[in-house]
Amino acid sequence: MAPAVRSVLVVGAGVAGCAAAVLLARSGVEVEVVEARPGTTDTGSGITLQGNALRVLRDLGAWPQVSARGFAFDSLGLRAPDAAGTLLAEVPDVRTGGPDLPATLGMSRPVLAGILLDLAAEAGAKLRLGVAATGLDQDADGVDVTFSDASARRYDLVVGADGIRSWTRRAVGIDAEPEGTGMGIWRVSLPRPADVVRTDLTYGGPCHIAGYCPTGPDSVYAYLVEDVQDRSGLTPAEQVDVVRGLATAYHGPWDALRDSLTDHTPVNYTRFETHLVEGPWHRGRVVLVGDAAHSCPPTIAQGAAQALEDSAVLAEVLLQAPAWDEDVLVRYADRRRDRARQVVEASVQIGRWMLDRTPREQADVPGLLRRISALVEVPA
Repeated sequence: MAPAVRSVLVVGAGVAGCAAAVLLARSGVEVEVVEARPGTTDTGSGITLQGNALRVLRDLGAWPQVSARGFAFDSLGLRAPDAAGTLLAEVPDVRTGGPDLPATLGMSRPVLAGILLDLAAEAGAKLRLGVAATGLDQDADGVDVTFSDASARRYDLVVGADGIRSWTRRAVGIDAEPEGTGMGIWRVSLPRPADVVRTDLTYGGPCHIAGYCPTGPDSVYAYLVEDVQDRSGLTPAEQVDVVRGLATAYHGPWDALRDSLTDHTPVNYTRFETHLVEGPWHRGRVVLVGDAAHSCPPTIAQGAAQALEDSAVLAEVLLQAPAWDEDVLVRYADRRRDRARQVVEASVQIGRWMLDRTPREQADVPGLLRRISALVEVPA
């Protein structure tokens, strides 16, 4: 069966864009990927991938590289904000990707981005880094696209995988912009202490959450979540000082992590934001995936997983359709919207409970997490 589309432009070479490119190109679709940034698209220190993300990565053929270069684990630690960083509990985590995959894997964001870019190229997708889409003009039969390098081309379909501030979303007039949730997060990549073998979370102290996740045999990323503040204008050394000061309240493995900070340690600070496109996720022959369609704070580490699931479902419906029909894109969004909504709302709710200092007996975090785990255990 021939695919419903023969030529596809993917705007954005992040997790969602590369996943869509791999799946479509591997099935004979002519795929081109443009990325405005000239190099590896995902910046930052680390990423936490739950089992349902690993399931899609396995289907992409990325699991051998991901498992070799990441750090897998099957439990979550909870620590006290006391002078010893006391381990209060080690909780078995749910293997949402199935019994043959770990519950969670941490890895470097740039490493994951590089693996997926290589897979897209190997599948036959044409990659154009340092090139941005600048104009869209579509009719019933295709989409004419202009680019920042003065080139232009016509495609059967355009996939907007260009992130939370998606140019594609705005270009087709979909009115949905991210809003802050009231929190900000500091992230740093550091050498892994020997006793960091899973994610440990500490609630309380000067931060809402102090956590870390191993990202490889020798690396870990640590993060501190605070009430959002204007942190602009700080020098790199001043950013490190803020991280060091916040981390002073946390102990156990945090002592070694804090001691490994230097004035030159790269620091990433971002605000928690969220949005969900209501109604259709497409206009004509232009469709959104990943953070272009929905975004959530990383309180339950499902952002990349939901993006990967979007691309897998979109590719499935396109490749199974006997011919082009706009209803193909309706079916894609209808399969994804409620699941994404539940994840977004749960991620925001956990943050709201922390911001509101909701008493533990009224904030059913374990129950909410169990519900989301049960949801994503079922393939999208």
